[in-house]
Amino acid sequence: MTTKRRNLKDFVFESSQTVSESQQPVSIMALSAIFLPSKQPRRYFDPVKMEQLIQSVKEYGILENLLIRPIPDQDGQYELVAGERRYRAAKACGLVEVPVTILELTDSEAISIALVENIQREDLNPVEETEAVLQLLALRLQCIQDEVVSLLYRMQNDVSRLTDNVISQPKAESLKAVFNELGLMGWESFVSNRLPLLKLPEDILDALRSGKIEYTKSRAIARVKNEQLRKNLLAEAIASGLSLNQIKERISNLNNGKPKQDESESALVKQRITSILDQVQKTKVWSNQKKQKQLEKLLSQIENLLESD
Repeated sequence: MTTKRRNLKDFVFESSQTVSESQQPVSIMALSAIFLPSKQPRRYFDPVKMEQLIQSVKEYGILENLLIRPIPDQDGQYELVAGERRYRAAKACGLVEVPVTILELTDSEAISIALVENIQREDLNPVEETEAVLQLLALRLQCIQDEVVSLLYRMQNDVSRLTDNVISQPKAESLKAVFNELGLMGWESFVSNRLPLLKLPEDILDALRSGKIEYTKSRAIARVKNEQLRKNLLAEAIASGLSLNQIKERISNLNNGKPKQDESESALVKQRITSILDQVQKTKVWSNQKKQKQLEKLLSQIENLLESD
């Protein structure tokens, strides 16, 4: 098998394509010889879309090559650079071999390509996309992500103050060039709409990462100051599929109603019961006789409580 080395700038930004097929050496590779890298830009894969891809692979096979690179000092072993969804689908289908494109890449080049592949070609959720963009910017500017975030906020301040203290500096120009090359959104929109996502409470971030809620809804829910009320609203929004307007209406009721302490506690209890009932419907507890008996005992206690009212 032959490998081909290209300069990173030749393929990192090619309008959402990695390298044109006509210029790449193509091989058939044993799937067992390909390994995932230790750091991946993507952590969550939509199970419905993954199942659709698996069915497609079963019917048509892998239609687009996996991009891999040789693992140094490990003959015959390769690291996956781009195409993790296809890789996982191939494994799920029990494929023995897959079509690949092999390139000699440095660690930095491999990470850059993986980031761009995910940002431009995959259906990343907003949190992972934001984190991937920051990783790519840090790599391009050769600094840590905190410095990138600080630079972005300073650039935003310069724009609001109509000054160019930072915005015309070389690093700022390089940063703007990356956004232009990606073509996803402008840097100003990224600062205003995406960076705030990383400040959301962890439970909301987890729901975003797993695709359970849209980011516009998550930002609205995060405005609820009371932690328990926020958690309850998040659970209800996910379980009932609340629209953004419905979420805003509930938040407005919480803010404007100003319930007394006992009313607030009563609302919390009701929301907890609703949430627990929803969990009971989805859980496998009914297949466990011991847990089922415990539930029956608790239900009897609740019935007795209601009858004594």
